[in-house]
Amino acid sequence: MDPFDSRQADEFATLLALHEHGSFAAAGRVLQRHASVLSKRLAALEQRLGIRLVERTTRQLRFTDEGTRLVERLQHAASLISTAELEACNGAAQVRGRLRVALPGAMGRRWLSPLVAGFSLAYPEVTVDVDYADRFVDIVGEGFDVAVRVGELADNRLVARKLCEHTRILCAAPAYLHRHGAPQRPSDLAGHNCLGFSGLRSFPDWRLNGQGGQQTVRVQGSLISNDNEALLVAARSGVGILAGGDWMMHQDLAEGRLVRVLPQWQLDSASGIYLMRPSARFTTATTLAFKHWMEAAFAKGAPWQRAGASAA
Repeated sequence: MDPFDSRQADEFATLLALHEHGSFAAAGRVLQRHASVLSKRLAALEQRLGIRLVERTTRQLRFTDEGTRLVERLQHAASLISTAELEACNGAAQVRGRLRVALPGAMGRRWLSPLVAGFSLAYPEVTVDVDYADRFVDIVGEGFDVAVRVGELADNRLVARKLCEHTRILCAAPAYLHRHGAPQRPSDLAGHNCLGFSGLRSFPDWRLNGQGGQQTVRVQGSLISNDNEALLVAARSGVGILAGGDWMMHQDLAEGRLVRVLPQWQLDSASGIYLMRPSARFTTATTLAFKHWMEAAFAKGAPWQRAGASAA
């Protein structure tokens, strides 16, 4: 069976037009064919498939369950063909115009902004409109072309490309641990001053994963904030124990301002840092260029993991 046979294409077009417009006469006006021609096409399609697709009376049409399912599949196929055409047309397009990018606030400002600046220098005809926010942005609803998202994936409207692993760890300043001692097991955290990030979904519970399985500890402390960077400053000052992404504390660990707490445990399960784009939208040349730029940058290792990395 050749899906691009012109007769079969005409039959499929007839079925879709009947479903959308509700009658042979209306569908005929759209397809610029007489109603009797469309009736013959539908009959030929039903005979070829060996099933009844549409029940006809003198007053109305009623699609059978099989007919409805076939229409749904054909609509999806038509969408794929349309997207393929747009992608083909766009393949030769220049990298130019506006690119809307959503980046996580703290990570974006500290580690990703240099990558964006480099992209802007490489592609001066692109206007990069960057939104830095720690909130969970609606990439589709807010009209972003591409985004970097931290954590687990749940939105099936998005196409994801994993840039690197992401781990949340526990750290504290040596001065704090000298005064209060280091916790030896997750349950010990209940007796420590733990810095609370209110943006954590499980706040104030810390769900820890390690070789001993998963343990949940309800923590408390003298400082709570929705800003990770503010909590990082407090941790450096010896206020308490901080739970956060390895991207946030890597430099402080390397330079000795912070040390790992319960190094065999991590907060929640391992997740990732992803480059996202809407799945219902074809990839423009500009979006594709940004995707390749970010992939190439992370292929050398995450910015915070490279030897001699420093915050911008």
